[in-house]
Amino acid sequence: MAKDSYLVGLIGAGIGPSLSPALHEREADRQGLRYLYRLIDIDTLGVGPEAVGDLVRAARDLGFDGLNITHPCKQLVIEHLDALAPQAEALGAVNTVVFEDGRAVGHNTDVTGFAASFARGLPDVPLERVVQLGAGGAGAAVAHAMLTLGAERVTVVDALRDRAAGLAGALNRHFGEGRAAVGTPDRLGRLLAQADGVVHATPTGMAAHPGLPFSAELLHPGLWVAEVVYRPLETELLRVAREVGCAALDGGGMAVFQAVDAFRLFTGREPDSARMLADIAEMGGVVESSAG
Repeated sequence: MAKDSYLVGLIGAGIGPSLSPALHEREADRQGLRYLYRLIDIDTLGVGPEAVGDLVRAARDLGFDGLNITHPCKQLVIEHLDALAPQAEALGAVNTVVFEDGRAVGHNTDVTGFAASFARGLPDVPLERVVQLGAGGAGAAVAHAMLTLGAERVTVVDALRDRAAGLAGALNRHFGEGRAAVGTPDRLGRLLAQADGVVHATPTGMAAHPGLPFSAELLHPGLWVAEVVYRPLETELLRVAREVGCAALDGGGMAVFQAVDAFRLFTGREPDSARMLADIAEMGGVVESSAG
């Protein structure tokens, strides 16, 4: 018999502003479920990201049904899990943990979440040459999503060259040699001049990290811009990109569609993505249509 009561949570750093609790709980309310979504903020607890294993075990022992995992724990959590879904294993990053029969199973709904948002928000843009900024947990997910969506080549740029090289190598092993390359920040101007689009997957632009990830002068009307940051929904990068005439996609869709997939994993029930998109538009203080 299906349950009607769920306890889930989010482990990460500085997650006070997260919209995940409201996204999950609003949809659960509409489905007649008792659903508590708790924030487990390692900054508030005064522990480092390496404590994620202890926190996952504690949540399982306390009867949680599952957890979302965010920065900076998406990769560190893996060694503390009993099993990984294929997508999470391919990525080396987990953002959703489901407790099943005492076992902790890791999933990644960032990939499917970004892919669904991109297909909806930028359905007809060219995908021959894509530049991606950021090679962390979110970066790995969106790069996988872009290549799954049919991007011919993704050039990964990160302040840490080794991290960019590690991601590009993993992408080439998974998708085929030559599908991913490494770029350096000093070559970003040249890369963007020749690119069809840019995916931004660093924290720059978040409320706690305001500003632009690169000079506004590098944007040009022939470039589409996809953002992973969703708080605020209109980052400085998106505002400037729209002024220049770029097709632009905010991070709200990814936030919603990864939550849709996580909700399904936690409950076995089908959430209504249209209602949840309206929720995040309302919570983000912008109208949904601005994603285009």
